[in-house]
Order: sequence, then structure tokens, then C-alpha cells
Amino acid sequence: MTAKKLWIWLGATVAASFLVLIFFGVEIYRTAPPFPEKIVTTDGETLYEGQDIKDGQNAWQSMGGQTVGSIWGHGAYIAPDWNADYLHRESMLLLDLYAQKDGKVYKDLPEEEQAKYQVQLRKELRANTFNQQTGVITFSPERAQVAKELANYYSKLFMDDPALEQTRTHYAIPKNAIKDPARMAQMNAFFTWTSWVCSTNRPNDDVTYTNNWPYDPLIGNHPSTSLQMWSGFSVLMLLFGVGLLVYYHARNKEEETSETFPTEDPLRNMKPTPSMKATLKYIWIVSLLIIVQMISGVITAHYGVEGGGFFGIPLDVVLPQAISRSWHVQLAIFWIATSWLATGLYIAPAVSGYEPKYQRLGVNVLFVALLIVVLGSLAGQWMGVMQKLGLVENFYFGHQGYEYIELGRFWQILLLVGLFLWLFLMVRALIPALKRKDESRHLLLLFVLSSVAIAAFYGAGLMYGRQTHMAIAEYWRWWVVHLWVE
Repeated sequence: MTAKKLWIWLGATVAASFLVLIFFGVEIYRTAPPFPEKIVTTDGETLYEGQDIKDGQNAWQSMGGQTVGSIWGHGAYIAPDWNADYLHRESMLLLDLYAQKDGKVYKDLPEEEQAKYQVQLRKELRANTFNQQTGVITFSPERAQVAKELANYYSKLFMDDPALEQTRTHYAIPKNAIKDPARMAQMNAFFTWTSWVCSTNRPNDDVTYTNNWPYDPLIGNHPSTSLQMWSGFSVLMLLFGVGLLVYYHARNKEEETSETFPTEDPLRNMKPTPSMKATLKYIWIVSLLIIVQMISGVITAHYGVEGGGFFGIPLDVVLPQAISRSWHVQLAIFWIATSWLATGLYIAPAVSGYEPKYQRLGVNVLFVALLIVVLGSLAGQWMGVMQKLGLVENFYFGHQGYEYIELGRFWQILLLVGLFLWLFLMVRALIPALKRKDESRHLLLLFVLSSVAIAAFYGAGLMYGRQTHMAIAEYWRWWVVHLWVE
């Protein structure tokens, strides 16, 4: 297998992979759950405006979003998935309401009579009442009544009702996680719509917009046949691909001799350049970030045991679980990224034997920029979760609410600029080595290609906006997590 053929295979694999990603991305844009202009009752009462739902998404993000439970299965699980929680509570309240209308108590009925009301429940929840022409979702009076009851429950939970203090402790949610009643009403609108998406059949189909997720037999949310088939098929394809690679390697393996390797470490007698020496402070910062990340991880883990504090200390008053968990994830990303940056900046002049002009200055400027992003984003996340920022300000400088992209958009942009500055500094130092015509050039080109990916793939996190549809925002977050973080 020549180097040229290997590059062709790499290019073909990358192209095929991105074609699959783009194909399903187009499908997500095309078939995303409908976003309504409003939710109304059959009696003409308006429950929620579409803008309420959009603002509710931002309210949910402001309290920590995916660090406090989850939506559509994406997020942390100290608190529940709010859609699963909402749907089950909605189902039980509707069943009680149906039975009350007939003068009965649902829980006291025999199974066969309960089954009659369960059929009525599934007919109610799975019917798609979205009008594509008007952009309106319609609720029955019963469902609207239950939606109001649930809004009252969640308002008490996320604000300061003493009766739900123990529940908040179990979920590691501090009192007044949402302080503003208007913001809480908007978040209730968001919960209502995202849960409607989970229980409503797609047009001309018998599965919901979330492919019958979450599992709930009461409303007929069972794993679909296609879901099980494609899950099994994907595992088989993974094993098949691994098997092919093992077979190819075993069949074509050549005997390695000691002559393949250098007799001594080529970097052992190297004299560090000024820019290489300047990377030492990066390593100190990496060490510090690891320590702080470990501390935040210990605190976060303890919230799973003692949701309201830390060994009796009411720590959630100043450092709730949403912040400690966000810091734990972001600090991991920061120290890993910092170590990558430092290693690349150190290795580039060592490999090429060339120190570009002002390289040391560039390394120092990048270091300062890195500190600004780390400290600024962590402070912004704290201010956002503590409800000290407006919804717009929170998106740009506070907490975006998405796992692995907790930092505000402003800090995101600065980090992306820093990554491209790092790429520029490293490639300019590698240019003399890239001009060589020996076999090592291919390995250096692969190294540069991976470095381009490190800078470019993070840009996917800028492909959604403050009030972008959740399904589309999740698609681009998936790019960041699985193409950049991993």
C-alpha cells in the first residue's frame, strides 16, 4: 500500500463520513418537530405563544439546561428527564380527570376498566393536532387544564415552595433556581412543547417525533421496530468493520526489525528555542486546571448523595450542582485543549529546526487569550446560573445550557479565534519540515490535517443561534462533542 493510495483511502473515508453526516443533517432540518405559532384550546383560549416557548428554551438554558436533568434525553440525570417526568405526570392527571368525569376514582378501578381510560389517553396524546397552515397546536380543555396544573407544579419546584424542598434536594436543584415568575412561565411553555413532541405521532406515521422516546407504556411509547433494527444493524456493522481491519492487518503485517527505529531519541540533545521555553507556563496551567477540575468533580459527585450541600454545608447557595458540573466538564476540555496547544507549539520548532520571527510573542499572546477565555467563561457560567443575567446576555456571556458547550457565545468565538491562532503559529514553524521530500513528510501532513480539524470542528458550535430549534441545535452540538471533544 503506497502513501498515495493511503491518502486516497483516507480522503474517501472522510468524504463518505461527511456525506452521511450531511445527509442526516438535511433530514433533521427537513423533518424537525413543528414549532408552533401558539398553543390553544378547542375553546379558543391561548395557552402559550410561540415566542413564550422560544424564551422558555433560553430560561431553561439560563438555569444550567442539560446540567439539570435533561430534555429529549440529552443531559445529566441527577434530576430527571423533564419530558419523561412531564409526560408521566400528565398521563396520570388525565386518567384521574377522565375517571372523575364518570364519577370514579381511577386508581380504585379494576385493570380492564383502567385499560378503557388508557385507550382514551393514548388517543388524546398521540393525535397530531398541529395545523400546518395556521401553525397552531390545539389542546382539549382537559389537556389544557392538566398543562396548567403541571405549570403550577414546576413553578413550585424550581422556585421556593417549602413543600417541595425534599424533592429539590433529591434532584440537587437549589431553591429559586428560577427567580423570575415570568421566566418560569416561559420555561413551562418550553416543557409543554418539548413533551408534546415526545407523545405526538409524526404525520401519517405511528411513531412520535422522538421515535417513541421516552419509554412509557401508558401512552404507547415502546421502541419501534425500525429503532431496534437499525440499532442492531449498526452494532453488526461496527463489528464487521473492526473485523476487516484486524484481518487486513494480520494478513499484511510485515516483520519489524530494530533498523526501523532510530538508535536514540532525536529530541534528547535538542536545545529548546525561546518559543518552546515559553510553553512551560501552559503546562503549569494544565496542572492547575486538572486540580480544580478534580475538586469540582468531587463536589458534583457529592451532590448525588447530598443534593442540598456538601457535608452539611449549604454549598448550593453559592455553588449549585449546575455550576460545579459545568465547571467540571469545561475544565476537562480546557486542560486537554491546553495540553494539545502546548505540545503542538513545542513540537513544531523541534521537528523543523526553525524558529519563526515573533513566534515567542505569538505563544505568549495565545496564553493570555487562553486565560481570558477560561476565567471569563467560568465566571459567566456562574453569573448565568445564579440568574444575574438577562436571557440575551446569558446566551452570549453566561451559560448556554448545552452539555460540552456550556460557555457563552462570546467565549466560544474567542476560543475559536485562539484555536486558529494556534494553528497559524504551529504551521508556520512546520513549513521547512513540510518542504522536505522524505517519508516523514506524510506523517507531518497527517499531523497538520488533524490540527486543522482541531481548530475547524469547534466551529460547528457556532452554527446555531440563541433561539434555534432544539433539534437543529442538538445536531450541531453533536458535531462538537463527537468530532471535536472526542
